[in-house]
Amino acid sequence: MGERLRATAAALGDEALRLFFPLAAIHAAAWPLLWVVVHRLDLTLARTVPPSMWHGHEMLIGAFGAALLGFIFTAVPEWSNQDRPRGRGLFILAGLWGVGRLVGLLGADVLGALGAAADLAWLGAIVVFLTLTAVRQRALGLRGFLFWIAALWLAEAAARYGFLTGDLQLARTALWLAVLAFTGVLGLALARITPPITNRILDPGLRSTPFRPHPGRRNLGPILIAAAMGGTILGASAAVEGFLLIAAGAACLDRSAEAFIGRAFFRTEILALGGSSALAGAGLLLVGASRLALPVPELAGLHLLTMGGLGLGVLSVFAIAGKLHTGQPLGLEAPVKGAFLLLAGGTFARVLAAFDLTTPSITGALHVAAALMWAGAFLVWLRCYWRFLARANGPGAHG
Repeated sequence: MGERLRATAAALGDEALRLFFPLAAIHAAAWPLLWVVVHRLDLTLARTVPPSMWHGHEMLIGAFGAALLGFIFTAVPEWSNQDRPRGRGLFILAGLWGVGRLVGLLGADVLGALGAAADLAWLGAIVVFLTLTAVRQRALGLRGFLFWIAALWLAEAAARYGFLTGDLQLARTALWLAVLAFTGVLGLALARITPPITNRILDPGLRSTPFRPHPGRRNLGPILIAAAMGGTILGASAAVEGFLLIAAGAACLDRSAEAFIGRAFFRTEILALGGSSALAGAGLLLVGASRLALPVPELAGLHLLTMGGLGLGVLSVFAIAGKLHTGQPLGLEAPVKGAFLLLAGGTFARVLAAFDLTTPSITGALHVAAALMWAGAFLVWLRCYWRFLARANGPGAHG
C-alpha cells in the first residue's frame, strides 16, 4: 500500500494538471453541497464576514483557483518551451491552497489572516512565475495572462483586507473584480486553446490548419472586460457599469460564433468551448441589464457567468487537457459528455432559482438540484480521468 501511494504521489507531482485538476474537481463538487448544509448551520465560526461572501470567495479562489494553478503551471511551460514545475514545489503550492480552503470551510474569521497569507502566497507565485517566464523567454504573449492574474492577486488582497477589517462593501466589490479577472483569463485561455483543438478535430492528421480564428475576435472580450473592471474601480455609475458589461458580454457572445464549423460543431469539445464563451457573455449581459435597473436579478447573471461560463470553461480544459497530457486520443466518452449536461443543468437550475422569488432559501428544491448536478459533473469527470492522471509515465504525447 505504501509503495502504491508513493507511485501515485509521484505521478500526481509529475505535472501540475495531474495534481490541481483533481483538487479543483473535489472542491468544486464538495463546496456547493456543503454550502447548502453549512449555510443552514449559519457558519457558526463566522463573526464578521457573511456566509454568502465566504461561499462566493471559496468558489472563485478555491475551486477555480486550483484549476488556475493546474492550467498555468502546465500550459505556460509548454507554450514557452521550458521545463515544467514538478514535485515538491507543486505540493507546496497545493499545501498553501489547502490552508486557505480549510479557513474557508470553517468560515473562521479569527483565522482570516492565515487564510489570506496562504492564498496571496500561491497567487503571488503564479505572478512571479509568469513574470520570470515572460522576461527570460521573451514570451510577449504571456503579458495578457500576467495582467489578469496580477489583477486577481490585487482583488484577492482587497477582498481579504475587507474581510479582516469588516469593510464588507470593499470585500463585495473586490470579489466582483475577481469574477471579472477570472473571466478575462477565460477569454485569453479560450483564444489559445480553441484554434488547435478545432484543427485537431477538423484534421486529425494535423497535416493542415483548416480553421483560423478571426483576429478581431481574439482578445476583444478580455479588452472590454478590462474596460468594465476599470469602470468599477473608478466608481462609475451603475448605468455606465451596465453598458460596459453589456459590451463585454456581446464580445464574448461574438467569440462563440467561431464554434460554427460545419458538422463538427456538434462535437462535445467544440460545443463546450463555444458554450463557455456564450454563457459567460449571457451572464455579463444579465448583470449589465440588472445594473441598468431592468427587472433581472443580478444573482441570476452572476451564476450564469460563474457556474456556466467559468464552470463550463474549466470542465472543458479538464476534459481536453486531461486527455492530451496523459497520452490519450482526443474524444470524450459518454459519461464525460453526460458530465457537461449535468453542469449545464445545474447552472440553469441555479439561474431559475434566482428568478424564483417565492423560495429564496438556498435549501429549496432548485438550489439542491443545482448543487447535486454541479457536483455530479465534476465527480463524473474525476471518476473517468483519475486512472490516467494517477498513472506515472503514460505515453505522454502532450498537446
